[in-house]
Amino acid sequence: MKQYEVIVSHLAESDINEIINYFIPINKEYVIKLYQTFKDRITELHTLPNKGRIVPELEKKGIHDFRELIEGNYRIVYSIHATSVHILATVDSRRNLDEILVNKIIDFFNEE
Repeated sequence: MKQYEVIVSHLAESDINEIINYFIPINKEYVIKLYQTFKDRITELHTLPNKGRIVPELEKKGIHDFRELIEGNYRIVYSIHATSVHILATVDSRRNLDEILVNKIIDFFNEE
């Protein structure tokens, strides 16, 4: 089975840190579980990069290069490359996803 290198972008790390920092004063046990869940889901992409669905908001615009894993209220957005998977963002699905994803994608490509 092919193994992919999983690269978590600085933007995705910031997203996860923001989520964790928000919940720490509210419920530390939840934070530990949520962080481990994010880590486990991202780890799955080493061998199963096509596991996630194509991001529907982007697919409607003819963009098929980005997939997502759904975890509770969060969407882990990523792209698949020849030998790697790039985690682009982790966003709360209750927010305006169109605007957030477009800005994150632009920022991601500017970061590289």
